[in-house]
Amino acid sequence: MQRQPFENKEMLSSPSEKHSLIIKLLANFFSYLFHPIFIPLYVTWMLAFIHPNYFVGFSTMGKYKILLLVAINAFAFPLITVLLLKGLGFINSIFLRTQKDRIIPYIASMTFFFWTQYVLREQNFVPRILVAFMFGVFISSSAALIANIYHKISMHAIGMGGMLGLFLVVMQQNTMLMTGPLTFVLLTTGIVCTSRMIVSDHQPKEIYTGLMVGLICQFIGAAINL
Repeated sequence: MQRQPFENKEMLSSPSEKHSLIIKLLANFFSYLFHPIFIPLYVTWMLAFIHPNYFVGFSTMGKYKILLLVAINAFAFPLITVLLLKGLGFINSIFLRTQKDRIIPYIASMTFFFWTQYVLREQNFVPRILVAFMFGVFISSSAALIANIYHKISMHAIGMGGMLGLFLVVMQQNTMLMTGPLTFVLLTTGIVCTSRMIVSDHQPKEIYTGLMVGLICQFIGAAINL
């Protein structure tokens, strides 16, 4: 029987190509799902609706008002700013792929994050843990702006490091059994950071630096505010 090497080679290579495509699709999915702009919303929702103690005494409507406050100031305003910058031609892409594109969005986000933590701080009934988290987000965005001078630090890693840091602070306060939530965040952090190595042009050091910045800034925020 005559062999068909080219046909066999094509048949053998197609499954690996399909597998590679699936991995890239999953990496993009997790990159979008855990985009850093969503992290303040996820954390606020967890503290308000999952944690049993921090928002005790709040009505459901009261919890949604706090979530809406964070959504407007820490999500909508930064997103609108990036879209306006793109529309006016100040940045090349809304995905902020270059260090130059990230300068103005970083400065704008710092302003919005500082304003968010200030508004939350002025409302004495808001749990201090949420104030501490948003203050940590403000510090991490400031650190990211400085780090951006030297290399393109991973914003996804900063966001996941911040969420992981917050969960570690909650665990340290011993107000909730954190075995399940902390395991979930650790797993998700690993998946997201790996995803960024697959579908972005980040170097490993940029991922690790971002992770440490997000983590340490949350510890600083907690030390100052709690």
